[in-house]
Formats: sequence, structure tokens, C-alpha cells
Amino acid sequence: MLCWGNASFGQLGLGGIDEEIVLEPRRCSFFVNKKVQDVGCGLRHTVFVLDDGTVYTCGCNDLGQLGHEKSRKRPEQVGALDAQNIVTVSCGEAHTLALNDKGQVYAWGFAVDGQLGLPGTEEYTRVPRNIKSLSDIQIVQVACGYYHSLALSKGSEVFSWGQNKHGQLGLGYEFKKQTSPQVIKSLLGIPFAHIAAGGAHSFVLTLSGAIFGWGRNKFGQLGLNDENDRYVPNLLKSLRSQKIVYVSCGEDHTAALTKEGGVFTFGAGGYGQLGHNSTAHEINPRKVFELMGNIVTQIACGRQHTSAFVPSTGRIYSFGLGGNGQLGMGTTSNRKSPFPVKGNWLPYSGQVPLNSDGEDYYCVKRIFSGGDQSFSHYVTPRDLVPADDFRYPNASKQIWTVNEAFIQRLVNYSSSGAGRLPVEIANEIDGTFSSAGCLNGSFLAVSNDDHYRTSARFSGVDMNAARLLFHKLIQPEHAHISQQIPSCTTSPGGSQLGEESYS
Repeated sequence: MLCWGNASFGQLGLGGIDEEIVLEPRRCSFFVNKKVQDVGCGLRHTVFVLDDGTVYTCGCNDLGQLGHEKSRKRPEQVGALDAQNIVTVSCGEAHTLALNDKGQVYAWGFAVDGQLGLPGTEEYTRVPRNIKSLSDIQIVQVACGYYHSLALSKGSEVFSWGQNKHGQLGLGYEFKKQTSPQVIKSLLGIPFAHIAAGGAHSFVLTLSGAIFGWGRNKFGQLGLNDENDRYVPNLLKSLRSQKIVYVSCGEDHTAALTKEGGVFTFGAGGYGQLGHNSTAHEINPRKVFELMGNIVTQIACGRQHTSAFVPSTGRIYSFGLGGNGQLGMGTTSNRKSPFPVKGNWLPYSGQVPLNSDGEDYYCVKRIFSGGDQSFSHYVTPRDLVPADDFRYPNASKQIWTVNEAFIQRLVNYSSSGAGRLPVEIANEIDGTFSSAGCLNGSFLAVSNDDHYRTSARFSGVDMNAARLLFHKLIQPEHAHISQQIPSCTTSPGGSQLGEESYS
């Protein structure tokens, strides 16, 4: 793991170093021989998830944001999560959400605005606690704004809780805050691929690349051609034709990645964090032209800086605020357009130069940014594995859908003659077929990308694939499956399938 940026609270995990800021990537010795699965960056703290599901934290602990009372300067394990296999984390200004492999959410840290989703009126919670009100729902993604939280369920429901001063919960004007997770009803029936939260703004992205945003918009960070806050989700129409596959948010700016590997940015630009060689704010999404000619596969926004990874060169480019070394360029200058982060970077297929004289070379696996800190999980040229690619979603973080693999699993089980369906398969059938969002996300015309242009006239669904797969299911030998499906779709809680024109 390499780290750079603000170290004044120990949030880089480097131990008791003298410097307040680290100006260029430095190896974090704690992570040698450990595999990092995820990193959450708060304003003054950092949370690391290892691939064995253990969680380590470091940095400021004034509001309980570390979840332990051990050293602050180097990563220490969060003992209260010992029994959990944590798969992903997200950090707000001073709170953290952690998601385990069973879809349960744990929360700790600052609690004043209800951002932990826990009952009680404590100012903060120093030990991770399970959000009980979500315990019957399988969550697949979590995202934290400064003082609010979002979660996406397997059934494609979006939940929000915490502060609502700028409408960042998407629930309307009525509440100043919500202390327990609430479903955003206006988004029901839509199949979602990804959720993201900024300082006080929120985004969801559909499987077909439609983006809905809400919350604070003072700098145009919602990309809606004005500077008015939104209290309910609004469709960002200007990016409709761009095949957006991933969104990342800073404090007051937003970056979006396209399937082709292009980057659009909008919102606050005062430090150059939009990468347009200016310090102007942008109220509409604008392509980062300096990155054109490069295919970008990962983006990550910090508080007021942005990072982008280009696998063909192996380099990370960053731009925006540099005062705490968070750009990794060896200086504290701001950058208004993308500039390479210092380091001996190698592309995945790269050969180490012959005259390297024992220098260390790094192949980026994944980049992380948040607060005023940045991290790169890397592998050495000896242990080459391909870098993550945000354009291809992680299957474990996706909603349920009916597809070839799902049907095959059901048919195989049914053919095995094992009798009644196991609980998890029965639950998946129930969850999928009783959710309009999941069904609307099924059978998308994936092979030819047609589903990226869905409209009221064009459903984006491959009807032929749907017909063939359903035909497989209704064979007489799979009677117990074909009996269960109609009962979910017609049950009182079942989906009301309408015209599939969500984006």
C-alpha cells in the first residue's frame, strides 16, 4: 500500500512520523504481505478492510470514528468486528459504515445528525453497532456523505438517513434529519448499479447509465445547469447518451466515468479539482479533455482533489487541491489539469527497465481518495494481477437479476433431485421476482449495449433472451420453481410491473 497526503492525525497509517504531510507516495510498512480489499477515507481518519474480512483503522478518534481505543497513528484492528467478515466500508466526515458478507451494516463514530441509523441520542458511538432496522434487508452497497448515509439493497431499494439540511436524503423538504434508514420511494422500481455520496449531495446510477442526483448544489455538483439544492432525486439528462458506469463525489464536486474510459467532472472547481485547466465552477458535466486519448478505468475523489488511473501507462493522474500533499507530486501546489503522481509506475504488461538498479516498481491494483489523503494498493512486477476496472461492476455488490447464470443455478438444483429449495435460493427467487427494480434490470440487452438508450419507446430489454430463459424454467421437471415464481409476483408485497421506461 502506498499513501500520501495529510498525515497530521495519523490517517495515513505510517506510525509516529514527524511530518504533518507526505508529499509523494510512500510505502506503508504495515500492509506488507497483506491484501487490502477496501479503503474508506474520512476527513481525518481511514478505515482498511483486508481480504480476510478484518478491519483496521487509524487517524483522529475524537468522535469515536476509529471504533477502538488503541493507537491512532498506525492501523489497529477493530476488535468489535472480529466475528464479522467485512467486505466493504465507507466513511463520512467522522462516521463509518461497514458491510459484512451477509448484507448486514455496522455503524460507529459521530452520531448527532442520525447518520449512524441507530436508536438513541448519544453524540457519538465508539464501538461498531449493527443497524438493526436494516437486519431483514440484504444490503450490497453503502456510501457516506459528511453527515448522511446511503445504502442499496439486493432488491434495488435505496435507503437514506442522517442530515437533510440540503435535501441530501432525497426524501423531500419535511425533515431536517432522519435517525433511521428510510426507503426513497420515488426511486422504487428502478434497477440500480451504484450509489455515491459527496459532502452533502447524493447520486444513484442505473444499470443503463441513467444518473439521479439530489442534495446540495451550490456549485453545480448535481450537474443540472443551475445552483439550486434538490430535495428529491432529479435525472441528470445531459449525460444520458454517455454510458456512465461509475460516479465518485468530493466535498462539492462530482466525477463520472464512461464505459469508453472517458471522465466528466462538474461542481466546485476553485482548486482545479475538475481538471479543466481553470478554477471555474461547472454547473454542467464537462469532459476532461486533458485525459482524452487515455482510457481511464478508475476514478476517486477526495475532499477537493480528483485521481484517475490509466492502465496503459500504469500511471495515476491527479488534480485539484495540493496543500496537504494529496496530489502526490512532491509539492503543495494545486493543479488545474491532470498530472502524473510521482513514482515508478508500471503497466500490467510492463517490463521492468534493465537499468533499474534495484529501484522499486509498482503496478497499481486500485486507487482510493478521500479527505485530504490518497492511497494506492499495488502489486510488484513479480506478482502481477490486473488492476481493478470500475467499468465492470463487482458481481457481489449488484442487485438480484434474472439472467442465464441465475436460471442455470435454479435448473441445476432442481435437476439434482434434492427436493425443496434451500432457504437462500428460495429467498433469492422471492426477492428477485417480487422487486420491480430487479425485474426491470433483468434481460438487459447487454451484448449490444442497446440498453444504454432506454426510453419510454425502447425498453432496453432483450425480449428474446427473456422468453428463452423463462421457457427453461417452466418445464414440468422444475415444478417447485415455477410454482414459487407466480406467488412472488402476485403477492401483496410483490412488484407492480409497469412499462419498463425507467431511464
